[in-house]
Amino acid sequence: NKALKGSRPTPAQGRARPAPHRAAVMSHFVRASKYRHVFCEPPKPQDQYQGFRLTTVTGEQSYIKANPKYFAVGLQGGGGPFAVVPFSKTGRFDPSEPIVAGHTAAVLDFDFNPFHDQLVASASEDQTIKVWGIPEEGLTETLTDPLVSLGGHARKVTLIQFHPTANNVLASASADFTVKLWDIEKGAELSTLMAGNESLIQDVVWDYFGTMIATSCKDKTVRIMDARSGAVSGTIAAHEGAKSVKLTYLGSMDKLLTVGFTRQSQRQFKIWDPRNTETEVKRVDIDQAAGVILPFWDEDTKLIYLAGKGDGNIRYYEAVGAEPWAFPISEYRSTQSAKGMAMVPKRGLDVMKCETARLMKLTSSTVEPLSFFVPRKSEAFQDDIFPPSKTGVPSHTADEWLAGSDLPPVTGSL
Repeated sequence: NKALKGSRPTPAQGRARPAPHRAAVMSHFVRASKYRHVFCEPPKPQDQYQGFRLTTVTGEQSYIKANPKYFAVGLQGGGGPFAVVPFSKTGRFDPSEPIVAGHTAAVLDFDFNPFHDQLVASASEDQTIKVWGIPEEGLTETLTDPLVSLGGHARKVTLIQFHPTANNVLASASADFTVKLWDIEKGAELSTLMAGNESLIQDVVWDYFGTMIATSCKDKTVRIMDARSGAVSGTIAAHEGAKSVKLTYLGSMDKLLTVGFTRQSQRQFKIWDPRNTETEVKRVDIDQAAGVILPFWDEDTKLIYLAGKGDGNIRYYEAVGAEPWAFPISEYRSTQSAKGMAMVPKRGLDVMKCETARLMKLTSSTVEPLSFFVPRKSEAFQDDIFPPSKTGVPSHTADEWLAGSDLPPVTGSL
């Protein structure tokens, strides 16, 4: 040692040799995940959609919805107008463009039929739900006559959501405090859920199979119900804050995610096991901010996207089936705050560019497509990051589902 003290180390001596167990330890800490490096590419100005005179009506809705071909946003004017814009039509929206305008009051929410890209349903303050057929080439004239008009709610219809596996089944929530199920093909009401509820409904979501429905209400209670019978199988006192609670099921993982506020107005999300609703399996406190967070779930990548209404940030986490349940991946930051957000189904993405998700961000007058990519050098289709995905084919008819059929979504290669 004395001899070495003043001498310069040889190159061989200078290289620190890793301890034999270090590599093993490192691999233990670095989680194996294909989606660890997912990043968001902000859109160039020429890829945005501008010039919308958006409706001023406010509520629990997400203000924008999308399918693989179009997105829809509510507009100012008579007849509860909303625009159905093809993704190919970037640039400024012309006020003389044909729109959908067949209600007698403002439209609050809309939803595209997951099994028919040309069908969109709208829910309005006029207490009705209407279903519209968009021509294959897009709107060539303003639509005022719906294919179907559904009446039955006693007050304005605030939220609508198509069934994830059964054809032509739609759930609607209303300010009359009930949820109704409809068969849009027959133009018939199937059932009324939450008949005794006395609190405004903030969100309504289906589970992966479309067997259960979860709702959040102003009474701070999340209810999990059998969608066919309406029987409540579980209730959750999810968040103590007074603001809106938003929900999404974590697909085939059979967990429910709730996003809400603490009593001190801190934003947080929790993951629950629907069969044991006593306490959450995971809680993450996010930040101190006023805007309600809209959660989106990507079944194929198991990523949770949290987009704030009123701020420009999107945080995303990877969900796993055991402790710690969710790993933070990254955060997309923007100074342009979002009014609403919608997720484009996998069929609408550019998979050859490794685009694994696209969120349509609505601002005060524009729509920005935010694309999320996995960085890959190869030009070939990456089947390891694109597992079989929803094909847009129903698993069963409305009648089969009502009779008790429980099937997962139909999937296939992208």
